[in-house]
Amino acid sequence: QVQLVESGGGLVQAGGSLRLSCAASGRTVSIYTMGWFRQAPGKERELVAAISRSGRNTDYADSVKGRFTISRDNAKNTLYLQMNSLKPEDTAVYYCAAALSPVRRGGEYDNWGQGTQVTVSS
Repeated sequence: QVQLVESGGGLVQAGGSLRLSCAASGRTVSIYTMGWFRQAPGKERELVAAISRSGRNTDYADSVKGRFTISRDNAKNTLYLQMNSLKPEDTAVYYCAAALSPVRRGGEYDNWGQGTQVTVSS
């Protein structure tokens, strides 16, 4: 089993930046694809960004391309999401997820964090 704990959320003005972190523990050697998802009130959860085990392959939602950057440090068992040029529509609870096998967009993730709130004021 893998445990995931997110941190770094908060309140920021539009145009500002935040960096989310996700610390993994447990059977971290089993982790392949990792991703960041978000869910805004009244909306479905959506993929924000995903990254392969090596970090060489990444995937982004069109709405965040050019503004957000996903990265991982396997030595520290930590996933990151650098968010720049934030917009009010980025307001949501952000979740970290880990898959125990390679996952493409739309695939299933095995473990989820509790989420961290990101609020962007206009």
